[in-house]
Order: sequence, then structure tokens, then C-alpha cells
Amino acid sequence: MALVIFDLDETLIDGDCASLWSQRMADLGWVDGESFLRRDTELMARYALGELSMEDYMAFSLEPLAGRSVEEVEREVAAYVEDVIEPLIYNDACTTLARHRGAGDRPLVISASGAHLVQPIAERIGIDEVLAIDLEVIGGHYSGRTRGVLTYREGKVLRLLDWLDGDASQLDSAHFYSDSRNDLPLLKRVGQPHTVNPDPVLREHAKKAGWDILAWK
Repeated sequence: MALVIFDLDETLIDGDCASLWSQRMADLGWVDGESFLRRDTELMARYALGELSMEDYMAFSLEPLAGRSVEEVEREVAAYVEDVIEPLIYNDACTTLARHRGAGDRPLVISASGAHLVQPIAERIGIDEVLAIDLEVIGGHYSGRTRGVLTYREGKVLRLLDWLDGDASQLDSAHFYSDSRNDLPLLKRVGQPHTVNPDPVLREHAKKAGWDILAWK
């Protein structure tokens, strides 16, 4: 049995769940749509270039949740997953997941998006175990802040090793599927790296390293 790790955004789904949620919050009237979405686009462009401060993005994107109850957010996220995310799930991702399950492998989603989005999306795809950016909750309401190590770049490696109780040997046989240059720190640590619709920097690295380059639809 091997550990099989999946990135979420642009890997399992054809889109970025955080940006799509920003649009949903605009539709709900939780944010000033025009200015909020413009700022989201600017920050995500920096993410694509590997230049984003995830702390800055999370502070921005979680501000509309501050003071809202966990129950209210869960209700709206559930509808968003059904309406927006489900049609974006790659068929090839589902096929790959089924193949790994058939081999007895253990699937895990590790994502640089908030756990309030990643957990229900992963569950919809059929993956129960998730590492994502954890949100602070006080008295049943979101504070608008994160907690713990952010699952971004090297943070994914740190959180994964902590999840494995420090047993780095499990990475020797592990698979990791990702589209992004931001995931190079973890891709370089696993025994079976796979790139999925990779960005230009990751594609070039994959070619030189002899990694899989997959085109999922």
C-alpha cells in the first residue's frame, strides 16, 4: 500500500477553488464584488508566478468570513461545491483515484486552499483525508485568521511529515500529483512524482527530471 497525494486546484479540478469561492462570495453579497474580485485576480496571478505571500492571500480571502458562524459558511460552501465544483472535477482524476484504490493505496489531498473549501470538495471526490490551511474558530465563528503551518510550498512538506509522525520513509514509495511549480518542494521528496497539466516552469522541470507529464480532462 502506497500513499497517494493529490493537489486540488488545477489538478483534481479544472479551476481554483479559492478564486471560484471569491466569486461565490460576491454573488452572495458578502464582499464588494468588483474590487474584491479584482484584488483576487491580482493575487492569484502572483501565485501562478510563484511569488505570492500565502499569508497575505489568506488574510484577504478570509476577511469576509470573520464573525460568520461555521454553520452558515458550511451551508453556503455545500451549495457551492454542488453547483460550481462538481462539474469541474476531472474524469481522469476520478479514474486515477479508482485505480489507486484498487491497488489498496491510501489517498490524501494536500492543498494550499482553506480547509473549509478543501474538505468538502475532497469528500465529494471520494477522499476523506485532507491537509489544508486550517482556519481559526472562536465560539463557533470564524475569526478571519489561519492557524498552524500553512500548506503552501515547503509548508506542505512540513505538514505532511507531521501527519506521518515524522516517518519520511513513507515518501519513498509515495505518489504526488500536481500542476504547480509551487509544489516542487514536495514533488522532489516523493518517489513517484506526477505532473498534471503542469505550468510552464513545472513542465520544464518535469522534462529534465523524467517525471510523468499527464494531460487530464
